[in-house]
Parts: sequence; C-alpha cells; structure tokens
Amino acid sequence: MDRDTKFCESFRTFLSNEDVVPVRLPPRSPNMNAHLERFFGSLKSECLDRLILFGEKAMRNAVEQYLDHYHAERPHQGLDNELIVPFEEPSAMNSNIESNERLGGLLRSYRRAD
Repeated sequence: MDRDTKFCESFRTFLSNEDVVPVRLPPRSPNMNAHLERFFGSLKSECLDRLILFGEKAMRNAVEQYLDHYHAERPHQGLDNELIVPFEEPSAMNSNIESNERLGGLLRSYRRAD
C-alpha cells in the first residue's frame, strides 16, 4: 500500500487482525505498484463494474471466478497470445469449439473439444 492517509493506523490494525501483513511502499515511489494497479484496473473494468453485487459473498465469488479466468483461461499477450497454463495435449484441429462461461457469460473462453 502507498502512504495515502486512507491507510491509517486503524486500517492497518484491521488488516493485522485478519492475518494480513500490510507492506508500505517507500515514500515518493509512484511506479512500484504498477503491476498491481494494472491488475486491479482489469478486475474492475472487465468484471466488477459490470455486475450488481449484493453482499460480500457475491463479491468474493465474482473475484474468485475472475481470478480463475485471468490465470488459466485467457490468452496472455506477453506469451504471444498463448495460455499461461497450456493444455497437456492439444486437441485435433477439426474438432468442435467449446465455450466456457463464467459469471453468466460475462467472462468467456473458447477451446477445441477433446
């Protein structure tokens, strides 16, 4: 977390009560959290901004579904649009295409049927 005043002592105490160890960034280091900021931007724009969530349980489920999609099902641009965790055996090129939907079709991934 940065050194913003919203991360006050009571907030850090709350985190430590939940067994979360807060790590504060050094002063005047705006780009140290760039990867996390990019991920949270993706999470918000691709998932949370498009849902109406009723309660913490719904939000946790949405974030969990997004994480599963983000880490296993989407093509990664830094890997030449390959999956982060590729399938063990590639499917035949003439097989049908299957769609996997998460969050009611908000997140979709496609692959060839086995």
